[in-house]
Amino acid sequence: MGVWLEGRALAEKIKQEVKEEVEHFREKTNQVPGLIGILVGENKSSQIYLRSKEKASQGLGIASQILTLPANTEARALKARIAELNQQEDVDGILVQLPLPGHLKAHDIICAISPEKDVDGFHPFNLGSLLANEEGLKPCTPMGIIELLRYNRVPLEGKEVVVIGRSLIVGKPLAAMMTNENATVTICHSRTKDLAAVAARADILVAAMGKPAFVKPEFVKESAVVIDVGINQLADAARVRDLFGEDEKREKDLAEKGYTVVGDVDPRAVERAAAMTPVPGGVGLLTVAMLMKNTLEAFKRRRRFEP
Repeated sequence: MGVWLEGRALAEKIKQEVKEEVEHFREKTNQVPGLIGILVGENKSSQIYLRSKEKASQGLGIASQILTLPANTEARALKARIAELNQQEDVDGILVQLPLPGHLKAHDIICAISPEKDVDGFHPFNLGSLLANEEGLKPCTPMGIIELLRYNRVPLEGKEVVVIGRSLIVGKPLAAMMTNENATVTICHSRTKDLAAVAARADILVAAMGKPAFVKPEFVKESAVVIDVGINQLADAARVRDLFGEDEKREKDLAEKGYTVVGDVDPRAVERAAAMTPVPGGVGLLTVAMLMKNTLEAFKRRRRFEP
């Protein structure tokens, strides 16, 4: 039976460090980092995510606000608004909450953000810097995963890492970060042949494909470290029982909230793994913490501040 790699303690540590540094700059310069979150439309999940980011940043002394635009906002108008924010001196970080309405191309909109204010780390310039192993703002979730492994003293050098999922948000940038740490990385996806056998070779297995409980215990090598990035909401009680059997906690969630949150890994995989991140309570907490760290970093780089 493996141990659970909780994310809360590390997330709180990172946020406390950011808070102390923000306070230092406020006292020294009377300036604090500024963060703008852009929400296009009324996607309920996006509203919740963005408000949680706003609340977290305000709790650390970061000046933040949400810019809400109608769902029918055209690309030209959205990019013009981003161009204004690029020029606004008191704005250090800009994030566009994804997904966007169908008529807007995420890549096109992200490219409009100044790379030095791209606190999500999705701009092609920042992704290119990551591939080149150069300084730059990095995607928050992959960065949080690396920090969690370091915090728990999980070595990366020489290890075989398998990442299931090839998104630009998690899979591909994480593979680059792992490679930069001298790991040997394989990226798997829906076309990978005998995916379970490939996954079972991994010393470190990362699941980031957005499919509830897709990774079964047989995907996991004994003594492997498993990182579950998935955050899936299930509201179908029969589906939950089919995936997890009788589970008192999940049934309670269904009764109280109408849904339960599950990861991409069957939690019973922890019985084979050396360690595994829980869902909720694992990687998701670190994503927000690393966003706060990126916002502070963007503030310092733009203003050429040293701690």
